Amino acid sequence: MGTILPIDKMTTEEKIQAMETLWDDLCKQAGNIPSPSWHGEVLQVREDGIEKGEDAFSDWDDAKKRIRDSIS
Repeated sequence: MGTILPIDKMTTEEKIQAMETLWDDLCKQAGNIPSPSWHGEVLQVREDGIEKGEDAFSDWDDAKKRIRDSIS
């Protein structure tokens, strides 16, 4: 199957809608999509950082504020 979208002719709104449609469809079968091996590696590095006291968990609202502040 080779669906081709005219991405260069699509508006930003149409591109976002296409992404949302794809994401919604992928979410319906999330249990059948294997995680790539590098996901486990990244999680292990982060877990090691927590155990060593080098990293810490952040409250989601605080994290969003830090991200917003860093890009504005």
